[in-house]
Amino acid sequence: MVADITLQVGVKILLKNECEQFLLLRRSLAKYPDAKGRWDIVGGRIDAGTTLLENLQREVREETGLTIVGEPRLVAAQDILRGNGRHVVRLTYVGRASGEIRLDESENDRYHWCSREELENLDDVDVYFKELLDEGLFVG
Repeated sequence: MVADITLQVGVKILLKNECEQFLLLRRSLAKYPDAKGRWDIVGGRIDAGTTLLENLQREVREETGLTIVGEPRLVAAQDILRGNGRHVVRLTYVGRASGEIRLDESENDRYHWCSREELENLDDVDVYFKELLDEGLFVG
């Protein structure tokens, strides 16, 4: 066991609207200057003492102003081991959203609702999200 590593847990969600389009957010270069792949899905680190779904709902509300509808489905758990002393466990869900987007521009500078075809042909996408896309975890 390595004592110098900080463990963090993050939750992410690929949101789908009533038109069967998927929501992508483009990370702000001001906040994430070293981001490899600017397009990503909604999410962030959890606050200890609250449930995963409460954290997921909070992140969606804070970043987009949207509301999760129904029960999201967990599709993946990823170990993200970083050389700077962090180990992130990232739990990714798929779910539905409703409401009007109110983008938190301190986090992301653009959003885009895209078709499944666009989703599958993304460029400049977060490497961990791309991993899941390539594994076909968002089909169906």
